[in-house]
Amino acid sequence: MKNWHCLVGILLITTLTLLLEIPADTWLTSATLSLILGTTALAYMAVSCLLASRWRVVEHLFGGLDRVYDTHKWLGIWALVFASYHLVFKANLDVWNSVPIMELSKYWTRMVRQLSYVALGMIVLLALNRNIPYSVWRWWHKLSGPLFLIVILHWLSFKSPITLFSPAGIWLSVLCALGVVAALYKLLLYPFVARAGEYRVIEVSSEKAALHLTFAPIGKGFDFKAGQFAFLSFKEKGLREPHPFTIACAHRENGQLEFVIRALGDYTKTLRERVKVGMVADIYAPYGHFKRPSGAAKEIWIGAGVGISPFIAWLQDPLGERFDKATLIYCFNPARAFPPAEQLQGVAEQRGVQFMANSGGTAQLADHLRQLLTHTAPETVHISFCGPKGLLQRVRELMREHGVPAQNLHVELFEFR
Repeated sequence: MKNWHCLVGILLITTLTLLLEIPADTWLTSATLSLILGTTALAYMAVSCLLASRWRVVEHLFGGLDRVYDTHKWLGIWALVFASYHLVFKANLDVWNSVPIMELSKYWTRMVRQLSYVALGMIVLLALNRNIPYSVWRWWHKLSGPLFLIVILHWLSFKSPITLFSPAGIWLSVLCALGVVAALYKLLLYPFVARAGEYRVIEVSSEKAALHLTFAPIGKGFDFKAGQFAFLSFKEKGLREPHPFTIACAHRENGQLEFVIRALGDYTKTLRERVKVGMVADIYAPYGHFKRPSGAAKEIWIGAGVGISPFIAWLQDPLGERFDKATLIYCFNPARAFPPAEQLQGVAEQRGVQFMANSGGTAQLADHLRQLLTHTAPETVHISFCGPKGLLQRVRELMREHGVPAQNLHVELFEFR
């Protein structure tokens, strides 16, 4: 499922169920549009809570937790846009015979209406503000679930043609119930019931603002596939906030895990300064569906910066095959390359993977792709990419130039927040 499938699907279902509740001659009015957009904003918030739960069924539906979080973000943005229209334009007409599902005083009905918009605005603005330290942002964002209850109360208390057991009422009730359950699960139960393992740091190496950590399980570890990621939560003050990092190794019999972490933000910089052998962390995993394509005549792997991590895991995968069909392009800044290109080249050559070091930016990347696609049918090439959005855009442009179908690109989204 893609972002627009979710956004448009919810909008269409909400619209159709609402139009059944009101006279056809009032459909083309600003009040009807306001009612549709306001109700859709509520539905978007409910589904957003559902997506934030990290439930496996939701991840499988979207093809990876990275895509779940991307859809989660856009649901919040469009919910705020729709709610803004709903706030400005009256969502009621006299001919609708509207009544509230839950009767409140006029004062509290208006107060809840205003608070619901403020709550939604706070949720979205906090989620999109990258200047807020992660430790502060995370705890503010945890309020999304409780604030969602205010929005539900607004729906129940304002006058509308929606009854609780009408098609629109049932649709909203189901979504809101699932959203509340998901929010409570994520807020209260997730640390206790999510799949996790307790691990101890057994090796730390740091170079060029990057960090390489090796963990050994305390007790039983967990199975995972090469290319998946995990949430790390250290049992140390200031490092407890769970952060997602790609597992930079394949599954091992001894259960050990490796991570390559770039010190870019406040959390990762603090982690690089403070982490040491012997520290213990809870690792929630596995997540993600970034796996090699099956049946591709030629594979091109493009890893940029710390985005090289899933490809390191692919190279180590003991169950991997068809390495002679793959080429790894490592895009890096020579001043910050970690792991070093020479080291990665040695690993690639051991598995029979062609290696290309790309320290010359997009111009050199274009040359590499041009070289690889010469005398090769573009439709048989599959490209796997993990890196910044700016470079991804350039990769898409180069694919179009060389006739590689857009559907032959598989991307691991680089940022969650």
